[in-house]
Amino acid sequence: MSSYSPERIVRYGKPLVFCLCLAPLALLVYRGASGAIGPNPVEAVTHFTGDWTLRILLITLAVTPLRRITGMGWLLRFRRMLGLFAFFYACLHLLTYLWLDQFFALGAILEDIVQRPYITAGFAAFLLIMVPLAVTSTKGMVRRLGKRWRTLHRAVYAIAVLGVLHFLWLAKADITEPAIYGLALSLLLLSRLPFNQLTNWLPARSA
Repeated sequence: MSSYSPERIVRYGKPLVFCLCLAPLALLVYRGASGAIGPNPVEAVTHFTGDWTLRILLITLAVTPLRRITGMGWLLRFRRMLGLFAFFYACLHLLTYLWLDQFFALGAILEDIVQRPYITAGFAAFLLIMVPLAVTSTKGMVRRLGKRWRTLHRAVYAIAVLGVLHFLWLAKADITEPAIYGLALSLLLLSRLPFNQLTNWLPARSA
C-alpha cells in the first residue's frame, strides 16, 4: 500500500480536520480569557459563531465540486464531519442569542422571530433543516432512509441560502462581507449543475 493511499490520508487527515474546526472556538475562548473580545462581548460572540457557521457550511458544500475537479473521492469522507461542525457552531450561535442576549425570555424571542426577518431566517434554517440533517447524519439513518437520505440532505443548499440571507438582512450599511458569502455560495451552486447545462448558457458560436 502506498504511503499516500486514500485510507492513510483519511486516517491521519480526520484528526487534523477535527482540530482545525475547533481552532476558531479555541481562538474565541482565548480572546474572552485575555479580554481581547471587544467592548460588546455578546455581540462579538454572536457574530463570531455565526461567521464560522457559514464558513464551515460553505467549505462543506465545496467538498463535492472539489472532488469532481480533482478526482479525489476520499474527500467525501470529510464531508459529514464538516457538516456536523457547522451544526456545532450554529448551536453555539443560537445559544448565545437565547441565553446571553435574550436570557431565555420566550416572549422577546417570539417577538424577534415575527418582527425581524433575519431572526426568522436563522431560526428556520436551524430548526427546520439543520436539526433534521444532523439527526439523520449517522450511518444507521443513512441505511434506514436509503435513497430518501440523499434527497433530504440536499436541503443543505437551503440552509446556506437562508444563512446568507440571515447575514445580509442583519447587515445595516456595509454588505460587503455577506455579498462575498453570497457570491461564493452562487459559485458553489452553479458548480453542481451538469457541465452541458452550463455550456447551454453560453452564447452560441456563429457558423
